[in-house]
Amino acid sequence: MGTNTGKMIIRLRAAGLVAVLLASACTPINRFHGFAPTEAELAAVQVGQSTRENVVAAFGPPTSEGALQNDAFYYVSSQFRHFGAFAPEEVNRQVLEIDFTPDGVVRNISRYTLADGRVVVLDRRVTEDGINDVTFLGQLLGSFGRIDAGTLLGEPPEEP
Repeated sequence: MGTNTGKMIIRLRAAGLVAVLLASACTPINRFHGFAPTEAELAAVQVGQSTRENVVAAFGPPTSEGALQNDAFYYVSSQFRHFGAFAPEEVNRQVLEIDFTPDGVVRNISRYTLADGRVVVLDRRVTEDGINDVTFLGQLLGSFGRIDAGTLLGEPPEEP
């Protein structure tokens, strides 16, 4: 075998390896999160007859329960597609909302998807950050007046 033939075989192997790596890096990866019953599974729930206990027995506990003003169960499922080095993209979302009367009987069943574009608030708790439009630099400069030199040097605080 000549040196040119050996070099050519090495180059072909390297090119084949690069082709395999590129092909595998460009393969989309689908990830599924959550659970939303299908229409066939949902046929077991009858509006006006089924209760909360029936729904939990059929589908398990909900992904989320509505806030106190809204007696509802929410079952949510999402499909994300990862493609190479790009950020994951949500390609499918199903939100199943089951409303109940105050007595706990199914009142209505609604299904929402990404195409509906409807925002469903699953949790209304909001934590305030306490920062009122102050930039990082403003916070940093504002803290200089509150620094005690004794604390900075590690001296114990004076007792009254």
